[in-house]
Amino acid sequence: MKQVILITGASSGFGRLTANALADAGHTVYASMRETRGRNAPQVADVEKYAKDHGVDLNAIELDVGSQESVDAGVAAIIEKHGHLDVVMHNAGHMAFGPAEAFKPEQLAELYDANVLSTQRVNRAALPQSRKQGQGLLVWVSSSSSAGGTPPYLSPYFAAKAGMDAMAVQYARELTRWGIETSIIVPGAFTGGTNHFAHSGRPADAERVAEYEAGPTKGLGEEILKAFAAIVPPDADASAVSDAIVQVVNTPFGKRPFRVHVDPTQDGADVAFAVMDRVRAEILHRVGLSDLLKPHQTKAQ
Repeated sequence: MKQVILITGASSGFGRLTANALADAGHTVYASMRETRGRNAPQVADVEKYAKDHGVDLNAIELDVGSQESVDAGVAAIIEKHGHLDVVMHNAGHMAFGPAEAFKPEQLAELYDANVLSTQRVNRAALPQSRKQGQGLLVWVSSSSSAGGTPPYLSPYFAAKAGMDAMAVQYARELTRWGIETSIIVPGAFTGGTNHFAHSGRPADAERVAEYEAGPTKGLGEEILKAFAAIVPPDADASAVSDAIVQVVNTPFGKRPFRVHVDPTQDGADVAFAVMDRVRAEILHRVGLSDLLKPHQTKAQ
């Protein structure tokens, strides 16, 4: 069934790969991004070219997840055109690399805004329509770092992604009675096919960075990057993430997986999350709220 889909942070990486893949699968896809008339103008042109060359319903749309006004306008434009919005994919985010102490507090706030608060802005704009419809799907692009093995120097990013994953889990419970499903996609480390490392932020406190480079952690950043690259298989393809998301979207209501792991490095997140999700489910069973674990069939469906 053809669905109307909004993807945040779709100018590149997982977002753009998934936008193409979902459009190829026959869906109407809105690849949202900031500054469509500015720095992302080339990406907009590329989206339009892909849509024309492949004969698919793929559209670029202005949507800055850092602005509630922009989010509201983007979501409203989609709903006004189609009368419904079936899938929202939370993909927007930003990475930062360096010793945690060297990041200023406002930098952590910015990362939390990009990775967590952005999803709240989008949910507040989109969920009223989903609840009105009595159906919908939220796809959250999390990270294996939220439960798997992690290296140093990525702690601000890892902390933000863990926050987003926690939000996804709780939202899932609150939306099941509305007929809204949740699938959390958990990618591992991909050093190719995304711009995470190329565009990652750096600590603002250069003096603290210099102290780390002059002490026993001298060169640790390069060690980490080399170690990361060494454990990622050379054939690891970021399109495996977009393929997994297409499969989730195309799965019938009530049968979609709650969590999907796509991890070429096998960092153990699948094991840890299996335990965590089971523990979280058990408490709902104990207090008589088991129905919150599965989406309800509503009259609209």
